[in-house]
Amino acid sequence: MKKILAIIFLLGLSGYAIFQVFAEDNPPVGNTAGEMARDFDLVTLDGESVKLSDYRGKKVILNFWATWCGPCRAEMPEMQEFSESNKEEVVVLALNLTSQESSIDTVREYVEEGGYTFPIILDEDGFFRNYEVMTMPTTFFIDSEGLISYRHLGPMTYELMEEQVKKMN
Repeated sequence: MKKILAIIFLLGLSGYAIFQVFAEDNPPVGNTAGEMARDFDLVTLDGESVKLSDYRGKKVILNFWATWCGPCRAEMPEMQEFSESNKEEVVVLALNLTSQESSIDTVREYVEEGGYTFPIILDEDGFFRNYEVMTMPTTFFIDSEGLISYRHLGPMTYELMEEQVKKMN
């Protein structure tokens, strides 16, 4: 009886070891460094459907903002400059908390006045909660594999974006 139990135990242990060798090593989906960035399917200010996964293979700066947020307004020109200077290597996506705005027209007017050319994504249903955004602006630096490399709370500078992008693969 002991031999049979020992054999069953060894077979179970071997099976588990084989499973671990061949199991996929996917990081969990979440909102902190080292986790896979949560995908979305939203619409841009121009009416185009966009998914975060569309940008796999590129470095992404995903910024959560609103027109009524003073620090957001302060960082937008820096984001525009960074986007223009690094468009071959990095995609800047500005996810507007549209559900918190007075209207989409307010967003459109602000973007046009500022001359912002990077994609403005509209969050009309509160998707930002999936990223646990509590403070604005909040920015995620996402590497070319879709992993979050850094989460930044508060306004960004050109230098900060440059520094964080250098750290990404």
